Amino acid sequence: MSSLPEKEAHPHKAALDAALRASTRSATVVHREMKRGLNSLATIASIAPWMGLLGTVLGFMNSFSGVHGSKETIMAVFFSNASQAFVPTALGLLVALPALCSYKHLSAELESFTVEMEGASHQMRNGLAIYLGRRNS
Repeated sequence: MSSLPEKEAHPHKAALDAALRASTRSATVVHREMKRGLNSLATIASIAPWMGLLGTVLGFMNSFSGVHGSKETIMAVFFSNASQAFVPTALGLLVALPALCSYKHLSAELESFTVEMEGASHQMRNGLAIYLGRRNS
């Protein structure tokens, strides 16, 4: 809905539309620049836990090898190796959770900025229309 006076057509409609297109184009360029690193953050947040899980699986596979001796010795070595196998999963989560939180925060900020830029573009167009309307009166 436009805040322009209800006349048949504004005499500077082409100029107003050009100003709106230019501000929208500028907002799109800024939005693209600000969004550039977000995909990398999302990739890190989604891959890090899987890499940690892969490390844990490999750690468990290695915990079964090369153990000789009594039952107690075998159990002690196995549980020691098995507990160390969880370290990659913990590190994967330690990397993924801050990356995910950062991604969510920056995405919300970017969305807020986009809405603000659209509002400013329309406000600029409406203010320009009012100014040009007063000037021609």
